[in-house]
Amino acid sequence: MKITDLLKLDTIIIDLQSDTKQAVIDELSGKLAKADKLNDENTFKAAILKREEQSTTGIGEGIAIPHAKTSAVKTPAICFGKSVSGIDYESLDGQPAHLFFMIAASEGANTDHLETLSRLSSLLMDTNFRSRLISATSKEEVLGIINQKEQEADEEEREEQEEQRTSATAISTKGKVLAVTACPTGIAHTYMAADALKAKAKEMGIDFKVETNGSTGIKNGLTARDIADADAIIVAADKQVEMERFNGKHVIIVPVAHGIRKPEELLNRAINQDTPVYKGTGNERSEDGDSSKGGLGIYKHLMNGVSNMLPFVVGGGILVALSFFFGIEAADPTKPEFNPIAKALSDIGGGASGAFFLLVPVLAGFIASSIADRPGFAPGMVGGLLAAQANAGFLGGLIAGFLAGYVVLFLKKLFSKLPQNFEGIKPVLLYPVFGMLITGLIMIFVINEPVTAVNIGLTNWLQGLSGTNAILLGLILGGMMAVDMGGPLNKAAFTFGLAAIEAQSFGPHAAVMAGGMVPPLGIAFATTFFKSKFSEMERKSGFTNYFMGASFITEGAIPFAAADPFRVIVSSVIGAATAGALSMAFNVTLPAPHGGIFVIPLVNHPFRYMLAILIGSLITAFILGIWKKKQK
Repeated sequence: MKITDLLKLDTIIIDLQSDTKQAVIDELSGKLAKADKLNDENTFKAAILKREEQSTTGIGEGIAIPHAKTSAVKTPAICFGKSVSGIDYESLDGQPAHLFFMIAASEGANTDHLETLSRLSSLLMDTNFRSRLISATSKEEVLGIINQKEQEADEEEREEQEEQRTSATAISTKGKVLAVTACPTGIAHTYMAADALKAKAKEMGIDFKVETNGSTGIKNGLTARDIADADAIIVAADKQVEMERFNGKHVIIVPVAHGIRKPEELLNRAINQDTPVYKGTGNERSEDGDSSKGGLGIYKHLMNGVSNMLPFVVGGGILVALSFFFGIEAADPTKPEFNPIAKALSDIGGGASGAFFLLVPVLAGFIASSIADRPGFAPGMVGGLLAAQANAGFLGGLIAGFLAGYVVLFLKKLFSKLPQNFEGIKPVLLYPVFGMLITGLIMIFVINEPVTAVNIGLTNWLQGLSGTNAILLGLILGGMMAVDMGGPLNKAAFTFGLAAIEAQSFGPHAAVMAGGMVPPLGIAFATTFFKSKFSEMERKSGFTNYFMGASFITEGAIPFAAADPFRVIVSSVIGAATAGALSMAFNVTLPAPHGGIFVIPLVNHPFRYMLAILIGSLITAFILGIWKKKQK
């Protein structure tokens, strides 16, 4: 498909009347709507503006490429506008923009459409091409210039492929550099950054390969051999890309715009290895470099679910906690202390249709979408909802998420054999219908009943804990909160605490919260009592940890752990484990699914609880303070 199949005479404005960024977006969107390319002009403009909030599409050199992929687009199209005087579009180089290409991609746009839109971005890297467009005086001339440039690009591509086939592989004297480019929509910036880096690497004589994470998927994927042979990797991305494969390599991580604007600087840094060595967590990745095949690893899929679930936990948990201030049973209309405000807070935060009820469906939905991208989300949500309704709890949600994700991956492979004409209906019809059906049937008839039985057993075990067993559980949960301070072990302990609340056992979550508060509080105390062991900047940062610890933000300790990992982590784990064990020994219970000073009034023994946290924090402070060396 050619660019001029998407850019027509009725979507060209040879002389823009706008003088502001917003006016340009309105004028170009209006032109697309008038040409009957949009289902809803306002929804399309909202999608364009949402993309602009992430980073400006005024890429510099007089070019702006506002773009969006949304169901508000009726027919994929390009709208071209030109302003000889220039318009302030908040471009990256601070200069006015003269050439505007508004890209409208539909949700069901097929691969040909998306690749054509991406190709336009690559062509605009040619200075001569841009100059000819600015000089064009008619719509027909604009189309002629683009047609000619496409033909030249096709010829250059054929010559390059022929050269690669006939010539021996040249050995670069400057080393080998890899790159990954990605932007949120994967239409424009992804490919512009890739082309800018590729062109500059060729000019500098560098052996270079770039992987693009665009709307059509991963292209030119980096293999394990590529990565092993590389001197450094440039990741120019504004969205998450697979990073575990780069463990132990020099990696430069920058916004995608830097790949467009600063290719020479990035390549020089890569050749000189002027960047830290990337430290991963050791998860594997597929050999062919295709992360769409589930190569992100179980840990990353799980963390994607837990991370997206946390806002519901925090928001819902605090609202439930606030409802308790009116009385423990103030949300129950049948009780004497009933208060309508308490009931409203409880319903929003933790009711049958509130934030807390959504935890399991959201967990499952985002695990599935991590595995199978967007098509996995709906089947995952439905599977999680069925698990929640069957009282299968978090374990049911985890199973539903992974089940839905891999079911959709199977469907993608199965439907890949369909004719090209079916590409548009796969994400809106085939994947959701068959994904929900298969996931739902397996959850209802195979998964929910045994998992519910496991949950009942867990409930009985938690309620039967006492004495040494309870203290040991608190010790383990508290210590886990401090091992990686927001990482997988921390999240695992936190999720266990939530499951315990769901099972009506409120002691374990109190231990979890205590353990999570200790690392930042312990560091704050250490920087106060042992000032000579810390630099002036560390002492200032340490003071802020009083507030972070009091607010249950364990991550406040991360900068200190990064600077001195062994001493800080060991000290924090000992103190946090002590606090968790004391919390269970004191029989402290916490009914709210959150932590920090906000929930202290809700525990059954607030003074004992504060004492457990204080003791754990002081233990961390004194171990760290004595262990660290004095600052010179």
